[in-house]
Amino acid sequence: MSTALPEAWTIHEGQFWLRGEHPENPVEYKPELGTWNVYGHPEALAILSDPATFSSATTRIMPEETLGDMKELTAGNLLQMDPPLHNKMRKLISRAFTPKVVADLEPRIAELTHELLDEAKGRDRLELVADLAYPLPVIVIAELLGVPASDRYLFREWVDRMFESPEQISLTDDSEEAQQRLKKQLAVSHKFIDYLGEHADERRKHPREDLLSKLVLAEVDGERLSRTEIVNFAQVLLIAGHITTTMLLGNTVLCLDLFPEWNERVRADRSLLPPAIEESLRFLSPFSAVARVTNRDVEVAGTTIPADKMVLLWLAAANRDPRAFDEPDTFNPLREDISHTHLAFSRGIHFCIGAPLARLEGRVAVDILLDRYPSLSTIPGEVPTFQPNPGMTGVKTLPLSV
Repeated sequence: MSTALPEAWTIHEGQFWLRGEHPENPVEYKPELGTWNVYGHPEALAILSDPATFSSATTRIMPEETLGDMKELTAGNLLQMDPPLHNKMRKLISRAFTPKVVADLEPRIAELTHELLDEAKGRDRLELVADLAYPLPVIVIAELLGVPASDRYLFREWVDRMFESPEQISLTDDSEEAQQRLKKQLAVSHKFIDYLGEHADERRKHPREDLLSKLVLAEVDGERLSRTEIVNFAQVLLIAGHITTTMLLGNTVLCLDLFPEWNERVRADRSLLPPAIEESLRFLSPFSAVARVTNRDVEVAGTTIPADKMVLLWLAAANRDPRAFDEPDTFNPLREDISHTHLAFSRGIHFCIGAPLARLEGRVAVDILLDRYPSLSTIPGEVPTFQPNPGMTGVKTLPLSV
């Protein structure tokens, strides 16, 4: 069965796996960008499982003139940490995402889903991202963190501006244009920092039962976190805590629309919904790529990557690797053990701590969508738009007829 996406849909040109293309080699060096790129599933899995060789502290190899005050944004950033500090910081929030804590959120997620869809009641169309896929997860994570969910429109503006660039990561581009893009991204990050810093300062005076208060009161090796560490940690939670789920929701609904036979089967048998979500994560992986830096010379798939080099792991390409998945360009929720095979939530020590919550939000929200809208479908002539950043694969807008 062909899975070619409609030509009218605009997908970033670098996302070749969406067109059913597979690189001849699982490892490629791009001299114009100064990055090593890994596309294969076994190679990506091995790298993600080896933090001693492949460091997450990627900013350490950036030129000083490029790095600038990005150094300030790495303190407390869980995504930029290696062991042993990563392990200690991750433990600070692990209790906020235990199976019981996540399961107890199901009634609230269902309540929010109904409330958001009620706001669209009476209309003959739904803009899935604006009406549900964005506000639902951002409200959930904002409530957990302890910041006003009513500020979600600010969060969306800031996140959109942070990820608006269509350019791939480059260590060689020192043009004025590249510097301006970086300055704009840093300016937006500082808006987040200022915003979260004010809330952190308030929690120092008046702690509550929320994640932000736990960060303010937490100690690592007997010392409290600095204000910078707290706000950077909180920023990662707020951004990563909703953007993956937003794309998961949009991509799942899109896949069910693209493949009507699966839409019918899932509607008739809701036990197929979780595997359909897992297959959508493989088929359209929200975060297409993650970055690592080599701590030493290392051989990957017969190619030697020198020390102190940027390695981009293209998880979305790995999730289409024919060595790992039969007929990888076919959407098939009945793949065996799919949830433990795809890399959409990463793997190893940086496996997404919010993955159980994202999966729960996806299951609950899509289940309600299917109940409330028996004939939900895309609108002829109104194509979805996609995230412009090549490191992301997800719908930005998805107009639907209800």
